[in-house]
Amino acid sequence: MQAFYNKQGIGDVLLLAIKQGDRHSIKEERFGDVVRITDKDELVGYNIFRASEYLKITTAGKVQVDEEFVGKIRDIFRQNNLEDALDVDLTPKFVVGFVKEKEKHSNADKLSVCQVDLGDETVQIVCGAPNVDAGQKVVVAKVGAIMPSGLEIKAGNLRGEDSFGMICSQKELGLPNAPEEKGIYVLDDSYKVGQVFES
Repeated sequence: MQAFYNKQGIGDVLLLAIKQGDRHSIKEERFGDVVRITDKDELVGYNIFRASEYLKITTAGKVQVDEEFVGKIRDIFRQNNLEDALDVDLTPKFVVGFVKEKEKHSNADKLSVCQVDLGDETVQIVCGAPNVDAGQKVVVAKVGAIMPSGLEIKAGNLRGEDSFGMICSQKELGLPNAPEEKGIYVLDDSYKVGQVFES
């Protein structure tokens, strides 16, 4: 789950994004100050109106989601007679990875199949960046991550090869002054494999 708040830009509304939905088939159900948003009966998020009356949020933009924050959201749900359980995976979704192996994709000239060490596991990721190579430290968006663009990272299969995450560029991470040329963000050796990447 990701949380966003911008009182100046959209008003006193806390946005909770669970997963990506199709804006053409979204349904909303209101419970007091909380709106549950679904797409084809799958939960995609919540909007909490009059958020400043429930929470003290001092930032504009992305809000840190931790166990304490989730507890407060559950309290808001109870106060508004919403009985949703709100099971949230709080494991980090953007981490430093190490490209252990890179092989050319057998069915696509511009794709590479990479084995990436995330510290606690090694995953296969299909990557289209021209500068990806074995021996690099990179930023990995794990399955379940929601990119700044709103794109949800899912496990997939690209031309016959399974892929479990995405090796990110600076632009995809929404970093300031990101280069325009295509390519992943290669990190220096000061980063530790498996550490959370903070943008």
